[in-house]
Amino acid sequence: MKSVNQEAIEHDPQQLHEDLHTIWGNPKGLRSLTIVNHTTLGLRFMVTGMVFFLIGGILAMLVRTQLAMPDQNFMSPDIYNQVTTMHGTVMMFLFAIPMLEGLAIYLIPKMIGARDLVCPRLTSLGYFCYLFGGIILTSSLIIEMAPSSGWFMYTPLSSKEFAPDLGSDFWLLGITFVEISAVSAGVELVVSILRTRTQGMALHKMPLFAWYILAMALMIVVGFPPLILGSVLLELERAVGMPFFQIAGGGDPLLWQHLFWLFGHPEVYIIFLPAAGIVSTLIPVFAGRPIVGYGWVVAAIAIMGFISFGLWVHHMFTVGIPQLAQAFFSAASMLVAVPTAIQVFVWLATLWLGKPKMKLPMLWVMGFLIIFVCGGLTGVMLALVPFNWQVHDTHFVVAHMHYVLVGGMFFPLIAGLYYWLPLFSGRMPSENLGRWGFWLTFLGFNGTFLIMHWTGLLGMPRRVYTYEAGSGWEIYNLLSSVSSFVLSAGIAMVLLDIALHFRFGKPAKHNPWNADTLEWANTMPPSAYNFVSLPTVETRHPLWDDPNLPHTMAKGMHGLAVASHGRREMWGTDPITGKVREIIHLPGNSWWPLFAAAALAVVCISLLTRVYALAGIFVVIAGVFLLRWSWENGAHPNAAPDAGVKPGDPPLHSRTMDGPGLWAMAVFLIANGSFFLSYLFGWFYLWTVSPEWQMPDIPPLSLLIMSIAGGAVLAGCVVIEKLVRGLRQQRDAGLRASFYLAAALGALQVGLAGWALWRADLSPTQTTHDAVMLVGLVYALFHGGLAVILTVLQGMRVGYGYVGAHAPFEPAVVALLWRYNVVTFWLLVGALAILPRMIGG
Repeated sequence: MKSVNQEAIEHDPQQLHEDLHTIWGNPKGLRSLTIVNHTTLGLRFMVTGMVFFLIGGILAMLVRTQLAMPDQNFMSPDIYNQVTTMHGTVMMFLFAIPMLEGLAIYLIPKMIGARDLVCPRLTSLGYFCYLFGGIILTSSLIIEMAPSSGWFMYTPLSSKEFAPDLGSDFWLLGITFVEISAVSAGVELVVSILRTRTQGMALHKMPLFAWYILAMALMIVVGFPPLILGSVLLELERAVGMPFFQIAGGGDPLLWQHLFWLFGHPEVYIIFLPAAGIVSTLIPVFAGRPIVGYGWVVAAIAIMGFISFGLWVHHMFTVGIPQLAQAFFSAASMLVAVPTAIQVFVWLATLWLGKPKMKLPMLWVMGFLIIFVCGGLTGVMLALVPFNWQVHDTHFVVAHMHYVLVGGMFFPLIAGLYYWLPLFSGRMPSENLGRWGFWLTFLGFNGTFLIMHWTGLLGMPRRVYTYEAGSGWEIYNLLSSVSSFVLSAGIAMVLLDIALHFRFGKPAKHNPWNADTLEWANTMPPSAYNFVSLPTVETRHPLWDDPNLPHTMAKGMHGLAVASHGRREMWGTDPITGKVREIIHLPGNSWWPLFAAAALAVVCISLLTRVYALAGIFVVIAGVFLLRWSWENGAHPNAAPDAGVKPGDPPLHSRTMDGPGLWAMAVFLIANGSFFLSYLFGWFYLWTVSPEWQMPDIPPLSLLIMSIAGGAVLAGCVVIEKLVRGLRQQRDAGLRASFYLAAALGALQVGLAGWALWRADLSPTQTTHDAVMLVGLVYALFHGGLAVILTVLQGMRVGYGYVGAHAPFEPAVVALLWRYNVVTFWLLVGALAILPRMIGG
């Protein structure tokens, strides 16, 4: 392998540390809002997630108080519905996923030997979208206008007819806002893991935790867009009356369930996989040996991620799905037990062959193994259609879900927090308080939810605010409620332990658990730049194989131990082999992510209050902020005006054709493609299934105009591809004119598509057909307009000298969008204009 910049650096390590701190250090005071560093943002995600966890926990206590005795009037039915809906929503959307994403954001760069995530401003935008979205959603509790249709918001319960207040709107807009954050983090993590591992860390040498996070991030990218589409459609139905889910207009309420569970079931594994990654990280460390069957675990992760997208219908066995489909999804649901079992057996084999030390983190891991296996067994029971019918919508399902999610996520999460606490703070937690916290939590959890299985088998339905005395459910509900307060006491003790350890914990020695992965090569707590120098790693256990590695890294004896250029730098490596390709230079702290998120928050609030003009104004403002942010990239003076590197080092990524921005755009387009395919699924589903769907006798969309528009976008794409090919060959003559020509062709496409829409004379509030068609055309117009704007900006950047043969990177990124637009536009033409003419209604 080519060795890059490996000679010993003749720097004073202390001076180098100070120089790097000057470049990477975090500002204080109000300017701390501009921080884009992954360590700080990861901690912010986790702290914010814990705040929402406390809110969700208090709501759960209210629920258990209400159900402790029969015929209780502690809460009214409406308030109870709001509390249960918000408990599920807060725990799933504002705690579980953001918390695990925060942990991943904090750990991944440290584990793979990088100094930061690859798009740090995107991380910052994601955090503020999460924060603002969470505040908007939880504020509905204060004004007693929280959503009350269940955390899955089934239509028609959540539709205007049965939920006329703003509760459903708070959910739809707030959750969509939060999902921007989740998808942003997903994109960020995928590209960072694939392209910024340290030199030599091939995929098969990567820590298992990074494999789990890679799978989770890809699942977020693919799994979240269906729910975003569903939320957009339901909000359009509620706000302006477009009947996507109303039978009378040609819609179907079951479409919502399909879109929700296309997201909802993979979400279970999105939550489980990072937690399993924590377990796969901790067990080898405390067993004192490498994990058994590394390759089997990686295969199990990939299989589980794939299968999880084929199970969503098992949540819908009782809604009238055809028997053949039920049999298929029942078998698929049981099949997912295979990769799960592989991991469980690998963990057990590693413990069996090692010498386990039952430290505090391992106590939580053992609790996880017991609870999660029980939850998995009840999951197999629920996969059987006859049993599913019997216990559907009972407390048995509630108990199963908590065994899987709390056992499968919360216990490993606490194990991980205790394991990495010394890295966060440099101090050790209290063994005594921690053990008390564990046993109270473990006993309280099982006392609450094990008993709830029996309550469900006795027939108690979920989501009822009270029950009559003499039903036979009294003693079980009372025991569950008492145990839930024991559970709360355990969690409170854990949180108290974590809070106190920052002040009273014993100082931790370096690498206190004798771990094998690179995050423990950091100082404790870590510096803003993670590592003074970036090592070559060709083993899965770098700190076990070279215990002196942290010392040599801190002395600057490895790669990129230079700060005189003033840039934030790290390696850009091959996604498979880990060979160094280029030096990635990262942007510094910025106000733009905060400004953009704040503008989007105003859009969200304006839509909520139906002030659409203000929403439109702030959409434009948010767009301006985002475009201004994108302007400061590449060869811009604020990014990297000086392309100089040390002799023997690779070039800066902005001077190549394959930087991380290209990968980020590709992953974003995968998410976008998932959204688009969900739209096509909805179109064909309603066309073929909805009983009142009506296809017009004469298709309203002009095939001729749409075809000419498709020809224009194709021609524009050809122009872009030609100029990108020229840049690859270091030719940039006529570059600016080519950009403007492509933009003109794109504008022609937008104009023609807009004309076709105007001529179609749609009635989107009258028929579902017209409403779905309108959404598809608006989607095409938005993407066409975006391509025109970005292409014009590229032409302007050529004039400023930011783009050219010397800096050819950005046009390749824009070219990806053009290719995407060509494919999706012609698919739309086929679905909306050609097939209706061929098949008819």
